Formats: sequence, C-alpha cells, structure tokens
Amino acid sequence: MARQLFTVGPVYVEDETLQAQTKPMITHRCKEYKALHGAIVEKIRKCLGTDDDVFLVGGSATVLIEGAVRNAVNSKSLGISNGSFGKRLIECGTANGKDVEQIHVPWGTAMKPEHIEGKVAKDIEAVHWVSNESSTGVLSDSVALAEEVRRQNPDALIIVDAVTSAMAADLRVPELRPDALVFGTQKALALPPGLAIAVVSDRIIEKSKSMSNKGFYTDFVKLKKNADDNYALTTPPVSLMYALDWQLDRILAEGMQTRYRRHDEMAKLVQDWAEKNFNGLFPEEGYRSKTIGVVNRGDLDFDAFHNALKAKGYEISNGYGDVKSSTFRIGHMGDTTPDMIKKLLSAMDEVLEEMQ
Repeated sequence: MARQLFTVGPVYVEDETLQAQTKPMITHRCKEYKALHGAIVEKIRKCLGTDDDVFLVGGSATVLIEGAVRNAVNSKSLGISNGSFGKRLIECGTANGKDVEQIHVPWGTAMKPEHIEGKVAKDIEAVHWVSNESSTGVLSDSVALAEEVRRQNPDALIIVDAVTSAMAADLRVPELRPDALVFGTQKALALPPGLAIAVVSDRIIEKSKSMSNKGFYTDFVKLKKNADDNYALTTPPVSLMYALDWQLDRILAEGMQTRYRRHDEMAKLVQDWAEKNFNGLFPEEGYRSKTIGVVNRGDLDFDAFHNALKAKGYEISNGYGDVKSSTFRIGHMGDTTPDMIKKLLSAMDEVLEEMQ
C-alpha cells in the first residue's frame, strides 16, 4: 500500500509537484532551457538572500560536496563532525587524497566555536561541516562557526553541507558567507532526488583556477563558465528542473519567514510528543533540528512499532550510525504541515497503545 513519508529523505512529494515534471522534454542547449535554468538560479538566490553563483548538477548533493573539497583544497583542510554525515564529509576529503585535520564533537552535541579554538592554522585551506546532522538531529550555529574560522584564518574557505537545513531553517546566508553551501532536491525542497545544488563564492572559483585533479564533472571553473550562460556543463534532469522551478514559486509565495516558522512549529510538535511518550529527543537543548526529530526510543521494539505504523499508511526512519539502536527519526520538512504531523503523531499514539 502507498505510505505517506515522514522520513529523513527522500521525503513526501505532493501530487502537484510530481505533475510539474510532465511538461514536454526539451534539450539542454535550447533557449527554453536557458530561460528555465536562469529562472531557477534567480529564485534560489532570492530564497536564500544571496547574489553568489548557483550550480545545478545532476546527482545527489554528495557530488557537489566532494566537488567543493576538490576545488577548495590542494593539500590540507579541517573537518568538524558531530555525526555520520560529518564523518562522510571528512571522507570526501581523505578519499581525494587531502590531509584532513579532524575534530569530532560528541554525538548529540552541537559544534561550537570553542571546539575549533586555535585549530584553524594558516595552512588550513578550508573548513567543512554539516549544518544539520541528520543522524543526530543537531542543528549547529553555522554563522558562529564561520565567524570563528574567519577570526583565526580569514583565507580559509568555508564549505557547509546544508542538505537537511536549506529551505527549512534560516541559515542566515548573508552572515554565513559560505564559499560552498550544498544541498539537494529530495529534502526540504520536497522534490524527487536527482539534482545537486550549490551556492558558491568568488573565492572558491578563484581558488579552483589554480587547482589540479578537480575531475571533469566537478570542475567549478567549467561549471561557472556554463552557469554564466544559464547552461549546464552536462545533461541535467530537465523534468526535475521543471518541478524545481514550480516548487520555488510556491516557496516564495509562502514566504521564507513563514516557511521557517512552519518548520519550527512541526519541530515543537515532535519534541513535545517525544517528551510525553519517550525520554525526549536525543540532541542537546537549544540546538535541535527544524527538520528531523531524533527520538530516544528506550526499550521500544522499533521494527514492530514501525511495521504497525506502516500498516496505518505512515513511514518514518530508523536511527542511523552509532545511535541506530537507541533512536528513531521523524522527518518534518518540505511540504509537510503541522496538521499532517498531528495526524502522524495520533497514529503513533494508537500503535503505542496497541503494543501495550
């Protein structure tokens, strides 16, 4: 049976959004495509409050996360991690032969300026982290981290994985001033997977000009040359871009501050439910995700609970990484509404009662 997704991603996609993909196919070198590409870029800039370049590349966000590292780091970077996806970002560096200094913050704890105090030496070319760690449900203050990086080493580039935060939590991009802010379509944009998006600075483009071994697909100089003409370097997922263009119109019509408040409300509903039924949420107070509730599950038989919930037409996510066996996760992002969350939580209450 079909189930409504309250997962960490891919997430629930509305029928209207899926239908927006069904426009007639066009080639990616025609004037119609150029207009589509340009419109998407301008709408993303407006949503995030930036004038920086925007790259659109077919693939998951990881392709541009890896690309950012390859274009920004010749030798040495600093990676901050507080969960599985922070570790993955570090691996994107080490797998490409970079020397990555590593700072591992305890899971469930936000990354804070004091964690990197005295660590951003002059030979650190870039510092990278995950803004919203989806394995733990921690939303760190990326602006505070970026300011500390700049205080210690103004030349260090800043790479931020915003996969589960962009378009749902206010990242204060004008203050953050990232050199690469990367996300994808299948999270808070509430679209099918398949398109990676990066907001990139002039600084990282300039660094890329002197870099070797950037690959072809992730060469930021090549990507910018095409993006300047509102074209893609290689064949993009055109149908998905139709849906992205349509979805960005809806996001702008809702208004970014209204959208952020809606995500705040959904996060509060899940937090209150977790405190009532379990031992609350896993992450520390004050740094809890706006898009993912990571619940301390105690002795709950999650498989039995989840199977019963799926039978009622709902799907959530198991725990992940080091806390897989002690937590489960509820996704509340994109086009999900507080009323939808209330119905989910009611169904979960019914399952808990049935399991007693």
